[in-house]
Amino acid sequence: MEKAQLVFVPAPGMGHIVSAVEVAKLLLTRCHQLSVTVLILNHSSINSKVHSYIESQRASSSIVSTRLRFIDLPKDETELLSFFSFVNSQKSHVKEAVLKITQSDFVSSVDSPQLVGFVVDTLCASMIDVANEFGVPSYIFFSSGAAFLGFMLYVQKIYDEEKFDPTELKDSDAELQVLSLINPFPGRVMPSAMLSKDWFPSILDNIRRFREANGIIVNTFLELESYAIESLKMPPVYPVGPILDMGSDGRNTHKEIMRWLDDQPPSTVWSSILVVTAPTGTSGLLASPSDYEDPQEVLPEGFLDRTTGIGKVIGWAPQVAVLGHPAVGGFVSHCGWNSILESIWFGVPIATWPLFAEQQFNAFEMVVELGLAVEIKMDYRNDSGVIVNCDEIERGIRCLMKHDGEKRRKVKEISEKSRRALMEGGSSYSYLGSLIKDVTDNLS
Repeated sequence: MEKAQLVFVPAPGMGHIVSAVEVAKLLLTRCHQLSVTVLILNHSSINSKVHSYIESQRASSSIVSTRLRFIDLPKDETELLSFFSFVNSQKSHVKEAVLKITQSDFVSSVDSPQLVGFVVDTLCASMIDVANEFGVPSYIFFSSGAAFLGFMLYVQKIYDEEKFDPTELKDSDAELQVLSLINPFPGRVMPSAMLSKDWFPSILDNIRRFREANGIIVNTFLELESYAIESLKMPPVYPVGPILDMGSDGRNTHKEIMRWLDDQPPSTVWSSILVVTAPTGTSGLLASPSDYEDPQEVLPEGFLDRTTGIGKVIGWAPQVAVLGHPAVGGFVSHCGWNSILESIWFGVPIATWPLFAEQQFNAFEMVVELGLAVEIKMDYRNDSGVIVNCDEIERGIRCLMKHDGEKRRKVKEISEKSRRALMEGGSSYSYLGSLIKDVTDNLS
């Protein structure tokens, strides 16, 4: 069979790049005539975790690794105003890298793979221009959920057609009738990025490009977001999730925390793990936290002494390994989409405490739309100056751990469905097959 090649252009942040690489691996596992080249945009905010992850993938000896390669693009030293400006500045580097790939493949082998498309990140939609230059289709990889995809397309449409300005809805009681949601959407949980007059124009430009794509790959599954998925008509949507990086079980990298979990009873009520990380010191969509040398500097005096035996304070955590441990009975989450999918996969119910990006929207979807989580403070923003008081936190956690058996049952049920979706004959398995057919149909 003729060989085909896809070029992936992920955003260089852990929440984006890991799920994009996992999608690539799924495609390679299912389609042996396919190869994938991942281009790494060299942004100044890339942290050591991203570099370590890429190196670990390069060193992999898995079956698919022979058809998966990573290319670091040149670093651009130009001072840019926004991440979207940075992406635009990288088009020439992407074009040059793809030219080298296609030319070297052609020279080295008469059976070289044919370039059949680009898969570009949610935040890199302008890379569609490069795909167009090569005369190949482009696909968006949307690393959030289908309901949020529908929401973004809805906001862009009513802004262009009705001059609707979401920045006016901050702290508003107004509600929107969003096509991808069953329930009215309250303005007070508008995603933080859409409330910024600095960010919003660039976000709109990026969203408009979605409609030019040949398809949108979404990290979700039909059984979780059936209403939202069915509301999306153009372009074709491929829900192929949940896309997760299972990684290691944490036994070798975080022995102390895993041993502590082993000593806890199943679905523990009040024993807790508190993850304390420091701000990165930089702003932007790809900023990542780091660990404090001494977490006591930001904890109340005597906190560690008072919680001895009933709690554990740590820095960065192997989240998948922790959520997968039978001792874990609940998850107080910022509601990043990857974290939500990991929690669903392991059947761990969530108490929502969003911070930024689209996390307020995700919290609303989980609590109100899907009934799979309880609220601590759904409209919280980390730049608001508001303090979430101890009563709100206790109420949310107590509801999660003691009183809401129905939500716990629903989460366990959707957990089982998330696993079946990826199995042969499952919904995501079928959508992935449709995507592969669409991609390989581009072979000339």
